[in-house]
Amino acid sequence: MKIGILALQGAVREHRSVLHRLGVETADVLNPEDLQGIDGLILPGGESTTVGKLLVRYGLLQPVAEAGRRGLPIFGTCTGLILLAKHINGSEQHRLGLMDTQVERNAFGRQPASFEADMSIPVLGDAPFHTVFIRAPYIERAGRGVRPLLVHEGKILLAEQDNFLAAAFHPELTDDTRLHERFLRKVAG
Repeated sequence: MKIGILALQGAVREHRSVLHRLGVETADVLNPEDLQGIDGLILPGGESTTVGKLLVRYGLLQPVAEAGRRGLPIFGTCTGLILLAKHINGSEQHRLGLMDTQVERNAFGRQPASFEADMSIPVLGDAPFHTVFIRAPYIERAGRGVRPLLVHEGKILLAEQDNFLAAAFHPELTDDTRLHERFLRKVAG
């Protein structure tokens, strides 16, 4: 199994480290050719407007969207959740538009409002999951077929739809590999 990591900006190294600890081969995705031979793709956290522009500049926006529509499993964290959404409140920024979601960017405030919390995510087992929110978004509305996996104070913070998994937080910044493992099970089919 080989997992691609969109390597235009953001927490690329951290996702790579988690996957290597799990014994998974990785490949940086910097151009459309890098999509060949991967079994899944991670869209790491970063700055969503910038990453959207870079997806266009490097000719990746349409190829990634097409791969997702054809069934490539994609896991988006923070910025990745925004890029996967069909609708972004108050923004026409570039996005993949693959998940039937409407998202709010920077929903918890600016950098000083970033926080960490232990949250219960039943699909990951009984132990709480340590979540790290940095200028985090959330899913305001989930359409048909979107399954919320973590809802906190009415905000959807983790969801999946078909071959897509989206987290408002940064699981790659913790030692807990359960969310990456869930994605890998999705990749394995």
